[in-house]
Amino acid sequence: MKNLSNFYISGQWVNPISEASMPVLNPATEEQIGTVALGNSADVDSAVAAAKSAFDSFSLTSKADRLALLKALKAVTEKRFEDLAQAMRIEMGAPISMARDAQADAAIGHLIGFIEALETLEERCVLSNSDILIREPIGVCGLITPWNWPMNQIALKVIPALATGCTCILKPSEHTPISAMIYAEIIHEAGYPAGVFNLINGLGDTVGSALSRHRDVQMMSFTGSTRAGAAVTQDAAETVKRVTLELGGKSPNLVFADCDLAERVTASVGECMFNTGQSCDAPTRLLVERACYDEVLKIAKRAAEATPVGDPAQAGDHIGPLFDRIQYERVQAMIHKGLAEGATLLAGGPGKPEGCEIGWYVKPTIFADVSNDMAIAQEEIFGPVLVIIPFENEDEAIAIANDTPYGLAAYVQTGSAARAERVSARLRAGAIHVNGGGFNYGSPFGGYKQSGNGREGGMMGLEDYLETKTLHGIT
Repeated sequence: MKNLSNFYISGQWVNPISEASMPVLNPATEEQIGTVALGNSADVDSAVAAAKSAFDSFSLTSKADRLALLKALKAVTEKRFEDLAQAMRIEMGAPISMARDAQADAAIGHLIGFIEALETLEERCVLSNSDILIREPIGVCGLITPWNWPMNQIALKVIPALATGCTCILKPSEHTPISAMIYAEIIHEAGYPAGVFNLINGLGDTVGSALSRHRDVQMMSFTGSTRAGAAVTQDAAETVKRVTLELGGKSPNLVFADCDLAERVTASVGECMFNTGQSCDAPTRLLVERACYDEVLKIAKRAAEATPVGDPAQAGDHIGPLFDRIQYERVQAMIHKGLAEGATLLAGGPGKPEGCEIGWYVKPTIFADVSNDMAIAQEEIFGPVLVIIPFENEDEAIAIANDTPYGLAAYVQTGSAARAERVSARLRAGAIHVNGGGFNYGSPFGGYKQSGNGREGGMMGLEDYLETKTLHGIT
C-alpha cells in the first residue's frame, strides 16, 4: 500500500508533483483501505518525458529480446497472482473465487495470447512488387483503464505496448489503484528498462485529458464509458493521434424456442449477473421468442432468485457488491425507472438483499414485458439487472437486437446451427456468443457503433500499436 501515494516514473517510485489525493474504499465494508495520490498535468509531463526518452532505445530492441521480457513478465505475474486477486477483491468487491478465476487470470491469459501473436508477427516482409514493408512501434502510448475489469484491461493495453516496442503511461481507474500498483511492481521485477512503463493515478478530466492532449503521445487507448471515450477522442484530435476505444454495451441475447431452455436461460441469467452486472459486454437484454416466452419467464425468475449475493472474502460462486455508492445509487435509480415505465418486476427490485445492509449490494433484478424503447432497454445500467423483451419471429428479433447505439457483443441461443450462422451474420456486434460460447484469450475484442474503435487481444491487438513503413527502391 505504501506505493499508492507515489507514481512509478522512469523505473522508480516518485513523489507526485500534485498534492491532491482521495480515499480508496472497500465496497463490501464501506471502509477506507488506503489513500491514492491524484496527479496533474505536470505529473503527466514528467511521465511522458520518461517514456519519450526510453522510446529511443526500446523501440530498437529485437523481437527476441521483447519475447524474453514478456516471458519474464509471465513468471513474475504467476508469482504475484494471489496478490492481484486479493487486490481486486478488496478494491472492487470481486468475490475471491471469481477474482482468481477471471479477474487475475486475465493477466496471464492475455499475456500468453500476446506472446503467441508476437512470435508469428512479421515485422518485415517483401511485397509482390519488391517493396519492403516494415511494421514498427507507434511511439509513446497513453493508456486509460476502468475499474470493472482492472487487470483485464491493463493487460490488453500494457502488454501489446511492451510487446511491440512502444513505451507507455498507464492511468488506471482511481477507484482500483491497488492492482495497478502491484502490476507496476511486477513489470519492474521483470526487468523492463526505466521509462518503458510509467504509472500515474488521477482523474479523467485532469490526468486523462492531459495525456490525450499531449503532443509527445502518439496513441491513446481508452476503455470506459462512451461519454468519456468521446472526450478522449476530442482531446486527441488537435494532435491527430491514433485513438482506440472499448466503450459501453447493451448486448442482446436472442433466445429461440428450439434451444434447451432450462440450460440456456439459466446460464444467460448467470452471465448477466456475473461480476455483479458490471461488464460492458454483459447480455443485459434477453430477447425471447413469443412461443416460449411464458416458460422462459419462469426459468429466469428461478435463476435470479437462486443467485447468491455475499461477502467477496468468501469462496464461492456468489456475486459481490457494486464498486461504490455512486454506482449503487445509479442502479437503484434505473430500477425505479423501470417500475415507472411500466415493466413487470419479475425478480429482485429496489433496495439491498436481506443480510447485506453494509456494502453496496444490489438484488439480482429482472424486468419482464419490456419494450425496447424503454430507458432500461436502451441505457447501460451496469448492475445485476436483466430486461426481457418478447419477439414474434427471427426478423423482429434481429431488428430489436440491432436497435441500440451499441454493438459490443450479442448472444444467440438456438438448437439450429443454420439459424445461428444466419442470425449472427445480421447482428451488428463485435462478438457473437452462440449457446454459451465464451471469449478465448488471443481473439480480438471490440465493438461496432458507439461501443468503440479498434480491437484488443492477440494479433489485432498488436497491430493497433504498430505503424507501417514502406521502403521503395531497396533490393
